[in-house]
Amino acid sequence: MLIAFLTAPEGVEQVELTEPWKAVTDAGDMPQLVSTQSGRVQAFNHLDKSDTFPVDQVVADASVDEFAALVLPGGVANPDALRMDEDAVAFVRAFIEAGKPVAAICHAPWTLIEADVVRGRTLTSWPSLRTDLRNAGAEWVDEQVHVCRGAPGTLITSRKPGDLESFCEAFTAEFAKLAGVGAGR
Repeated sequence: MLIAFLTAPEGVEQVELTEPWKAVTDAGDMPQLVSTQSGRVQAFNHLDKSDTFPVDQVVADASVDEFAALVLPGGVANPDALRMDEDAVAFVRAFIEAGKPVAAICHAPWTLIEADVVRGRTLTSWPSLRTDLRNAGAEWVDEQVHVCRGAPGTLITSRKPGDLESFCEAFTAEFAKLAGVGAGR
């Protein structure tokens, strides 16, 4: 299965990109880096620049139909930039409307809020997003990972880098369920 990883050109938390990426490849699926601009994505280790990663596709040219699922890595600047990009927000909203699973960690639920897909759902996140999520109509819980199944789509959310192992296990298990409905591996 092809799994989209959506990031802004700068500000993604590196470990929140690389560990889920590894989990997807270890599961036998194919990650693809989608961004708002072509070129390379600048990752960060908290506030310090880290590695860069090549963009596979620009979000304005991407179709949700190409992908089985979506991963939204965090970092503070990354989702803040994504929620200001109409194409990125529409891409996220389209995944939910299509009933496809979306995994988001740390500050990434900001993009879910902007896409208006959290109302009536239960999510976790970095604690500072608690009020934002509640104001957008979601219930916020303080858990390592929370899987919210519902119509449309499943949201798998997590709080922070320290929760990555649980996050990766949860979203890869949800993504694996797609193989049984014709997504294929």
